[in-house]
Amino acid sequence: MLFRTVVLGKILSRNDMPRSQPNDHRPYHEPFVKTRLNKHLADRGLCSRRKADALIADGMVLVNGKVAELGMTVDESDDVRVRGNEVMTAKPKPVYYAFHKPVGIITSVDPKARDSILTFLKLPGRAFPIGRLDVASSGLLLLTNDGRLSERITHPRYHHEKEYVVSVLRPIDDVALEKMASGMMILGSMTKPARVTRVDEKTFRIVLTEGRNRQIRRMCEALGHAVNTLRRIRVMNVELGDLPVGACRELTKEETKILLASIETTPLAKSPHPNASINPVV
Repeated sequence: MLFRTVVLGKILSRNDMPRSQPNDHRPYHEPFVKTRLNKHLADRGLCSRRKADALIADGMVLVNGKVAELGMTVDESDDVRVRGNEVMTAKPKPVYYAFHKPVGIITSVDPKARDSILTFLKLPGRAFPIGRLDVASSGLLLLTNDGRLSERITHPRYHHEKEYVVSVLRPIDDVALEKMASGMMILGSMTKPARVTRVDEKTFRIVLTEGRNRQIRRMCEALGHAVNTLRRIRVMNVELGDLPVGACRELTKEETKILLASIETTPLAKSPHPNASINPVV
Protein backbone atom coordinates (compact mmCIF):
# COMPACT_ATOMS: atom_id res chain seq x y z
CA MET A 1 0.00 0.00 0.00
CA LEU A 2 1.35 3.43 -0.99
CA PHE A 3 2.34 5.47 2.04
CA ARG A 4 1.42 9.16 1.81
CA THR A 5 1.18 12.07 4.16
CA VAL A 6 0.06 15.68 3.84
CA VAL A 7 2.40 18.54 4.74
CA LEU A 8 1.02 22.05 4.35
CA GLY A 9 -1.50 20.83 1.82
CA LYS A 10 1.05 18.96 -0.31
CA ILE A 11 0.85 15.21 -0.77
CA LEU A 12 4.27 13.59 -0.34
CA SER A 13 5.20 10.09 -1.38
CA ARG A 14 7.77 8.05 0.53
CA ASN A 15 10.48 9.06 -1.95
CA ASP A 16 9.84 12.76 -1.26
CA MET A 17 10.48 12.39 2.45
CA PRO A 18 13.88 13.12 3.97
CA ARG A 19 15.89 10.16 5.16
CA SER A 20 16.05 9.74 8.89
CA GLN A 21 19.17 10.79 10.73
CA PRO A 22 20.44 9.42 14.05
CA ASN A 23 18.37 10.78 16.95
CA ASP A 24 15.93 12.37 14.49
CA HIS A 25 12.53 12.37 16.23
CA ARG A 26 10.12 12.79 13.36
CA PRO A 27 6.72 14.36 14.09
CA TYR A 28 4.84 11.82 11.97
CA HIS A 29 4.20 8.15 12.66
CA GLU A 30 7.05 5.79 11.71
CA PRO A 31 5.52 3.25 9.29
CA PHE A 32 8.57 1.03 8.78
CA VAL A 33 9.40 -2.19 10.60
CA LYS A 34 12.87 -2.57 12.06
CA THR A 35 14.85 -5.67 11.04
CA ARG A 36 18.37 -6.84 11.85
CA LEU A 37 20.94 -5.40 9.49
CA ASN A 38 22.23 -8.78 8.30
CA LYS A 39 18.67 -9.83 7.36
CA HIS A 40 18.10 -6.46 5.67
CA LEU A 41 21.14 -7.03 3.44
CA ALA A 42 20.25 -10.66 2.73
CA ASP A 43 16.63 -9.80 1.85
CA ARG A 44 17.89 -7.36 -0.77
CA GLY A 45 19.96 -9.98 -2.53
CA LEU A 46 23.35 -8.70 -1.50
CA CYS A 47 24.61 -11.86 0.21
CA SER A 48 23.73 -14.44 2.85
CA ARG A 49 23.26 -13.40 6.49
CA ARG A 50 26.60 -14.93 7.49
CA LYS A 51 28.39 -13.04 4.70
CA ALA A 52 26.55 -9.88 5.79
CA ASP A 53 27.83 -10.35 9.34
CA ALA A 54 31.36 -10.68 7.97
CA LEU A 55 30.98 -7.45 5.97
CA ILE A 56 29.64 -5.65 9.04
CA ALA A 57 32.48 -6.98 11.23
CA ASP A 58 35.02 -5.81 8.65
CA GLY A 59 33.62 -2.26 8.76
CA MET A 60 32.38 -2.41 5.17
CA VAL A 61 28.79 -1.35 6.00
CA LEU A 62 27.64 2.17 6.84
CA VAL A 63 24.23 3.13 8.24
CA ASN A 64 23.34 6.80 8.01
CA GLY A 65 27.01 7.62 7.52
CA LYS A 66 28.29 5.69 10.52
CA VAL A 67 30.08 2.34 10.65
CA ALA A 68 27.50 -0.35 11.37
CA GLU A 69 27.67 -2.72 14.31
CA LEU A 70 26.74 -6.40 14.52
CA GLY A 71 23.19 -6.93 15.73
CA MET A 72 21.90 -3.45 14.96
CA THR A 73 18.49 -2.95 13.36
CA VAL A 74 17.45 -0.77 10.43
CA ASP A 75 14.35 0.04 8.42
CA GLU A 76 13.64 1.18 4.88
CA SER A 77 14.20 4.84 5.75
CA ASP A 78 17.83 4.27 6.74
CA ASP A 79 20.69 4.99 4.34
CA VAL A 80 22.56 1.67 4.18
CA ARG A 81 25.74 1.40 2.12
CA VAL A 82 28.11 -1.50 1.48
CA ARG A 83 31.61 -0.66 0.26
CA GLY A 84 30.29 2.83 -0.47
CA ASN A 85 27.39 1.63 -2.64
CA GLU A 86 23.82 2.35 -1.55
CA VAL A 87 21.69 -0.72 -0.90
CA MET A 88 18.32 -0.74 -2.63
CA THR A 89 15.34 -0.01 -0.40
CA ALA A 90 12.81 -2.44 -1.86
CA LYS A 91 13.24 -6.20 -1.86
CA PRO A 92 14.06 -7.51 -5.35
CA LYS A 93 12.08 -10.22 -7.10
CA PRO A 94 13.64 -13.54 -6.07
CA VAL A 95 15.65 -15.38 -8.72
CA TYR A 96 17.00 -18.94 -8.68
CA TYR A 97 19.63 -20.28 -11.09
CA ALA A 98 21.57 -23.50 -11.65
CA PHE A 99 25.10 -23.04 -13.01
CA HIS A 100 27.57 -25.67 -14.23
CA LYS A 101 30.77 -24.17 -12.85
CA PRO A 102 33.87 -24.97 -14.88
CA VAL A 103 37.24 -25.71 -13.34
CA GLY A 104 39.18 -22.46 -12.94
CA ILE A 105 36.24 -20.19 -12.06
CA ILE A 106 36.31 -18.71 -8.56
CA THR A 107 33.13 -18.83 -6.48
CA SER A 108 33.16 -15.12 -5.71
CA VAL A 109 31.12 -12.02 -6.46
CA ASP A 110 33.99 -9.69 -5.62
CA PRO A 111 34.13 -7.25 -8.56
CA LYS A 112 37.92 -7.10 -8.21
CA ALA A 113 38.42 -10.88 -8.44
CA ARG A 114 39.63 -12.32 -11.74
CA ASP A 115 37.88 -15.33 -13.31
CA SER A 116 35.00 -15.03 -10.83
CA ILE A 117 31.37 -16.06 -11.28
CA LEU A 118 30.42 -12.38 -11.35
CA THR A 119 32.59 -11.65 -14.39
CA PHE A 120 31.93 -15.01 -16.06
CA LEU A 121 28.12 -14.99 -15.95
CA LYS A 122 27.05 -11.33 -15.92
CA LEU A 123 23.58 -12.34 -14.73
CA PRO A 124 20.81 -9.72 -14.85
CA GLY A 125 19.90 -8.47 -11.38
CA ARG A 126 21.84 -9.27 -8.26
CA ALA A 127 22.49 -12.96 -7.55
CA PHE A 128 25.16 -14.64 -5.48
CA PRO A 129 26.30 -18.27 -5.15
CA ILE A 130 24.83 -20.51 -2.45
CA GLY A 131 27.91 -21.97 -0.82
CA ARG A 132 31.00 -22.56 -2.89
CA LEU A 133 32.99 -24.93 -5.06
CA ASP A 134 36.76 -24.55 -4.95
CA VAL A 135 38.55 -23.36 -8.06
CA ALA A 136 39.75 -26.87 -9.00
CA SER A 137 36.24 -28.38 -8.76
CA SER A 138 33.33 -28.26 -11.19
CA GLY A 139 29.64 -28.97 -11.23
CA LEU A 140 26.36 -27.67 -9.89
CA LEU A 141 26.26 -24.33 -8.13
CA LEU A 142 23.00 -22.64 -7.20
CA LEU A 143 22.72 -18.86 -7.38
CA THR A 144 20.03 -16.64 -5.90
CA ASN A 145 19.25 -13.26 -4.39
CA ASP A 146 17.22 -14.99 -1.68
CA GLY A 147 19.34 -14.62 1.46
CA ARG A 148 17.09 -16.82 3.58
CA LEU A 149 17.36 -19.75 1.16
CA SER A 150 21.14 -19.38 1.06
CA GLU A 151 21.30 -19.33 4.86
CA ARG A 152 19.19 -22.48 5.21
CA ILE A 153 21.16 -24.47 2.62
CA THR A 154 24.64 -23.53 3.82
CA HIS A 155 24.23 -23.28 7.59
CA PRO A 156 25.76 -26.28 9.42
CA ARG A 157 22.66 -26.64 11.63
CA TYR A 158 20.74 -28.07 8.67
CA HIS A 159 21.59 -31.34 6.95
CA HIS A 160 20.77 -30.68 3.30
CA GLU A 161 22.25 -33.17 0.84
CA LYS A 162 24.90 -32.39 -1.75
CA GLU A 163 26.15 -35.17 -4.03
CA TYR A 164 29.54 -35.42 -5.75
CA VAL A 165 31.35 -37.70 -8.19
CA VAL A 166 35.02 -38.00 -7.25
CA SER A 167 37.93 -39.67 -9.03
CA VAL A 168 41.34 -40.24 -7.45
CA LEU A 169 44.71 -40.89 -9.07
CA ARG A 170 45.11 -44.51 -7.97
CA PRO A 171 42.72 -47.32 -6.97
CA ILE A 172 40.93 -46.71 -3.68
CA ASP A 173 39.95 -49.68 -1.51
CA ASP A 174 36.72 -50.37 0.38
CA VAL A 175 38.37 -49.67 3.74
CA ALA A 176 39.05 -46.07 2.72
CA LEU A 177 35.52 -45.63 1.40
CA GLU A 178 34.08 -47.06 4.63
CA LYS A 179 36.09 -44.57 6.66
CA MET A 180 34.65 -41.69 4.64
CA ALA A 181 31.17 -43.12 5.06
CA SER A 182 31.42 -43.57 8.83
CA GLY A 183 33.08 -40.22 9.55
CA MET A 184 36.70 -39.28 10.00
CA MET A 185 38.82 -36.63 11.68
CA ILE A 186 39.68 -33.52 9.65
CA LEU A 187 40.22 -29.95 10.76
CA GLY A 188 40.14 -31.06 14.37
CA SER A 189 36.72 -32.74 14.44
CA MET A 190 34.79 -35.71 13.06
CA THR A 191 32.90 -35.43 9.81
CA LYS A 192 29.25 -36.46 9.72
CA PRO A 193 28.35 -39.89 8.31
CA ALA A 194 28.03 -39.87 4.52
CA ARG A 195 26.64 -42.13 1.80
CA VAL A 196 29.42 -43.51 -0.38
CA THR A 197 28.92 -45.60 -3.53
CA ARG A 198 31.71 -47.08 -5.64
CA VAL A 199 31.61 -46.37 -9.39
CA ASP A 200 34.87 -48.06 -10.39
CA GLU A 201 38.30 -48.72 -8.88
CA LYS A 202 39.24 -45.02 -8.89
CA THR A 203 35.82 -43.33 -8.80
CA PHE A 204 33.07 -43.02 -6.19
CA ARG A 205 29.99 -40.99 -5.39
CA ILE A 206 29.58 -39.32 -2.01
CA VAL A 207 26.56 -37.56 -0.47
CA LEU A 208 27.41 -35.03 2.24
CA THR A 209 25.14 -33.16 4.64
CA GLU A 210 27.78 -30.62 5.63
CA GLY A 211 30.17 -28.41 3.72
CA ARG A 212 33.52 -27.87 5.32
CA ASN A 213 36.32 -26.14 3.47
CA ARG A 214 37.73 -28.58 0.86
CA GLN A 215 36.14 -31.41 2.84
CA ILE A 216 36.30 -34.20 0.25
CA ARG A 217 39.84 -33.33 -0.79
CA ARG A 218 40.96 -33.26 2.85
CA MET A 219 39.29 -36.63 3.53
CA CYS A 220 41.00 -38.19 0.54
CA GLU A 221 44.36 -36.68 1.48
CA ALA A 222 44.03 -38.05 5.03
CA LEU A 223 43.57 -41.50 3.48
CA GLY A 224 46.63 -41.14 1.24
CA HIS A 225 44.77 -40.32 -1.97
CA ALA A 226 44.96 -37.30 -4.27
CA VAL A 227 41.79 -36.13 -6.01
CA ASN A 228 41.92 -36.12 -9.78
CA THR A 229 38.46 -34.67 -10.53
CA LEU A 230 35.63 -33.54 -8.26
CA ARG A 231 32.21 -32.67 -9.67
CA ARG A 232 29.04 -31.78 -7.77
CA ILE A 233 25.99 -33.33 -9.43
CA ARG A 234 23.16 -32.50 -7.02
CA VAL A 235 22.10 -29.99 -4.37
CA MET A 236 19.02 -31.24 -2.52
CA ASN A 237 16.35 -31.80 -5.22
CA VAL A 238 18.19 -29.91 -7.98
CA GLU A 239 20.34 -32.04 -10.29
CA LEU A 240 23.11 -31.01 -12.67
CA GLY A 241 21.78 -33.33 -15.37
CA ASP A 242 23.04 -32.56 -18.86
CA LEU A 243 23.56 -28.83 -18.30
CA PRO A 244 26.67 -27.99 -20.37
CA VAL A 245 29.85 -26.80 -18.65
CA GLY A 246 29.70 -23.03 -18.26
CA ALA A 247 25.95 -22.86 -18.89
CA CYS A 248 23.36 -21.37 -16.55
CA ARG A 249 19.60 -21.89 -16.41
CA GLU A 250 16.72 -20.74 -14.26
CA LEU A 251 15.26 -23.38 -11.96
CA THR A 252 11.91 -24.74 -13.06
CA LYS A 253 8.79 -23.79 -11.12
CA GLU A 254 8.63 -27.33 -9.72
CA GLU A 255 12.29 -27.31 -8.64
CA THR A 256 11.83 -23.95 -6.95
CA LYS A 257 8.62 -25.05 -5.23
CA ILE A 258 10.24 -28.19 -3.78
CA LEU A 259 13.42 -26.34 -2.82
CA LEU A 260 11.58 -23.61 -0.92
CA ALA A 261 9.23 -26.09 0.74
CA SER A 262 12.14 -28.24 1.92
CA ILE A 263 13.81 -25.41 3.85
CA GLU A 264 10.58 -24.92 5.79
CA THR A 265 10.29 -28.57 6.82
CA THR A 266 13.91 -29.68 7.34
CA PRO A 267 14.58 -30.19 11.08
CA LEU A 268 17.75 -29.08 12.79
CA ALA A 269 20.59 -31.52 12.34
CA LYS A 270 21.46 -33.60 15.37
CA SER A 271 24.89 -34.86 16.21
CA PRO A 272 25.05 -38.53 15.20
CA HIS A 273 25.32 -41.09 17.97
CA PRO A 274 28.79 -42.68 18.06
CA ASN A 275 27.25 -46.07 17.34
CA ALA A 276 24.82 -44.86 14.67
CA SER A 277 24.58 -47.11 11.61
CA ILE A 278 26.09 -45.84 8.38
CA ASN A 279 25.25 -46.33 4.75
CA PRO A 280 27.33 -49.22 3.37
CA VAL A 281 29.72 -48.81 0.50
CA VAL A 282 28.17 -50.40 -2.57
